Amino acid sequence: MSSKTKIIVLHMKEVVYTVIFLILAILLGVLIFFMFGPGKSMTASSIVSSRYTPGVYRSSITLNNNTFDVEVTVDADRIKSVELVNLSESTKASFPLMEPALESLASQIYTKQSLENIDYPSEQKYTSMVLLSAIEDALNKAENP
Repeated sequence: MSSKTKIIVLHMKEVVYTVIFLILAILLGVLIFFMFGPGKSMTASSIVSSRYTPGVYRSSITLNNNTFDVEVTVDADRIKSVELVNLSESTKASFPLMEPALESLASQIYTKQSLENIDYPSEQKYTSMVLLSAIEDALNKAENP
C-alpha cells in the first residue's frame, strides 16, 4: 500500500484575503466595462447630433421707432414656442395684423419644425416676412455649431 496522501493546510486568513481580492478584481472589471464600453460612444454622439441648444432666444424688431422682441423657445430638437414680447399697446394699435400673423406662422412652424414652405395670406405678406426674418434670426442663435 503505497498511498501518497497529501495534506494541505490553509490558513483562514489567506482564504479570506484571496476571496476579497477576487471580488475586488471582478468589480474593477465591471466598472471598466461600463466606463469604456460600447454604450458610451452612442450617448456622446446623440448629444452632438442635437439640432438646437435648449433655451429661450430673442430677436428684436423695430417698426416706426417701436421696438419689440420675438421670443423663440427650443429644446434639443424641437421648436416649442414663438411669442411676441415687449409689445406695447401703441404698437398693437399701429400694427393690428402682427399678432394674427404670428399665430398663423407659429402653428405652421410647430407642425413642420422648419421655416421652409411657410404659407401666409397676401394681406399679411410683409408682416409675415418681418416676423419670419426675426424668427430665423432667433433660431440661428439657438442652432448648434
